[in-house]
Amino acid sequence: MKNALAAILTLSIVTSAIFADWPLFRGNALQSGVAKEALPDKLEILWKFKAGDSIESAAAIDKDTVYVASEDGNLYAFDLLKGTEKWKYKAAGFKAPPSVLNGVVYAGDEEGMFHAVDAVKGTKLWSFESQGEITSGANFADGRVLFGSHDSTLYCLDIKKGELAWKVKTEGPVNGSPVVTGKYTFMAGCDSNLHVIDIKDGKKVAAIELGGQCGATAAVLGEKVYVGTMTNQMLEIDLTKKDIAWSYEAEKPQPFYASAAVTEKLVIVGGRDRLIHALKRDNGEVAWTFTTKGRVDSSPVVAGKRVYVGSTDNHLYVLDLEKGDLVQKIELNRGIVASPAVAHGRLVIGTTDGWIYCLGEKK
Repeated sequence: MKNALAAILTLSIVTSAIFADWPLFRGNALQSGVAKEALPDKLEILWKFKAGDSIESAAAIDKDTVYVASEDGNLYAFDLLKGTEKWKYKAAGFKAPPSVLNGVVYAGDEEGMFHAVDAVKGTKLWSFESQGEITSGANFADGRVLFGSHDSTLYCLDIKKGELAWKVKTEGPVNGSPVVTGKYTFMAGCDSNLHVIDIKDGKKVAAIELGGQCGATAAVLGEKVYVGTMTNQMLEIDLTKKDIAWSYEAEKPQPFYASAAVTEKLVIVGGRDRLIHALKRDNGEVAWTFTTKGRVDSSPVVAGKRVYVGSTDNHLYVLDLEKGDLVQKIELNRGIVASPAVAHGRLVIGTTDGWIYCLGEKK
């Protein structure tokens, strides 16, 4: 087991052209929530679209197309620049974020069906049925696609045919998206453990006790994993020691449902205490906090020297990364639990009343 974990550390930086846009929930295979580019100094609404129901997940952006899943049962494709609808694919309601790879969009729905859809035509390529609601986004490795389900299972499928390669059972629903680093995947769920799994055969390499259930997606940087729990703690897990390195609990304890954005210096996460917390990555101490007027279930994104995050108080916040000062506050009319997607100088985010917004610089 020690050698297996050591291998994780040597493979923890993924550099692949498939992650040049914003193809996954948190932007990359490590689920770090860090964009590869800065956004314009001032964001303005460039276009918007009204879906039939709430948008609760992040969009995916691939080249000139943005993909958004809605609880109205549609997976939408829009022209990123103009906002014109290219197609929509009908299924059950979607809470899970879409993921894109090599011309195919993948997303699970509320009835437990996992869909592979042609990214150009919007037609079904294949589907796979789990036995529970899917809120997990998909991740990719070695010709396979991975996702979690509320049937307490992590699934690994052949990416071309949708056939089951393996599955791993846990003791509770899997809400968050799997992390992929090298030949391993990480899964944190409602059984209060961080599972480390070999992607090749689905064998568990380690299970690290977290002390609480997780609804968030874990993020990896180097030999450390970062995830918040429903028992009010934000954790750093040391993979070499297979133990918690530090834990943080806010003054007014509330669950962490948002996933963290992780940079070399900071771990930034939203809480149900209405705060955005920036913690020093080396010791978990508070670097700064910022107060909103609503829950922060939206997962922050770092782009350049700024942090972008939504709140149920109907606003998208732009904060200075280093100090947490407010740079811009944008009213989007209804609450935001979805997370930003950032690529090509634009930010896409949805609201609980079904509006999809694309923001950038007007020229």
